[in-house]
Amino acid sequence: MQQTANTKQEQAWNGYEGTHWARNQDRWDAVNEGFNQPLLEAAALAPGDAVLDIGCGAGATTRLAARRAVDGHATGLDISGPQLESARATTDAERLGNVAFEQGDAQVHPLAGRDFDVAISRYGVMFFADPVAAFSNIARGLRTGGRLAFVCAADAERNEWLQALAALRDLLPLGGFGVTGGPGMFSLADPARIREVLTAAGFTDLAVQHAEADGRWGQGARDAADFLLDSGPGRQLLAQVDQETGTRARQALTERLRPHEDPQGTVRLRSSAWLVTAVRP
Repeated sequence: MQQTANTKQEQAWNGYEGTHWARNQDRWDAVNEGFNQPLLEAAALAPGDAVLDIGCGAGATTRLAARRAVDGHATGLDISGPQLESARATTDAERLGNVAFEQGDAQVHPLAGRDFDVAISRYGVMFFADPVAAFSNIARGLRTGGRLAFVCAADAERNEWLQALAALRDLLPLGGFGVTGGPGMFSLADPARIREVLTAAGFTDLAVQHAEADGRWGQGARDAADFLLDSGPGRQLLAQVDQETGTRARQALTERLRPHEDPQGTVRLRSSAWLVTAVRP
């Protein structure tokens, strides 16, 4: 995940907190891995494609794309230096020679004329300060007929992890957290807004399909509760209450998550997303 965030709350939704996010990248990949296959299938990658991965984080989706574009190459773009360090190290360890990473905000990063065949993103396009400008810049980086495929958060009410946090509203200052259509993670939760932004950016042949996937949030309810409250949005919420209230919230969330443990003890929560495709004419 990446991009420019306007407020601390948006940064929390983005999960981008420098080295803190990078340390938890494997866990966030486990949370979102259920969307990898639908995203790559929607992108329809060919062996010789040049792929741009927007908000690539530590490069999990970039590497998956590179393996499909075996005779082409994949470029991961992210604003976080620590995440890109991790991405490069893992890519080197896996000996993938057709992968590169660049640091920058896709809203302003020099992409024009680079003739990518496909641009993809898994939860990396919701935090642009100016989404029309950002997608216009991405479009300029695609060749004529180039494809766009991305996953973005859908309605908050169908995300089980958010509903688990929402159950703590008597203890934590949730406020407008997770408001559909607001700035931050749910900025593209309305399909009409997605179509408006992409059309204004020059894309055609738009398709918006609902997708859901279970993610692995932790090994045991307490571990998952700690992850939810010690990273991303939960971390920001805890910072606004005293220690005693935070302890009560942690215990309440642990109990809330127990029914989501599978027989092996893994906590699985369902996320709701839009799978979006479009074409640069």
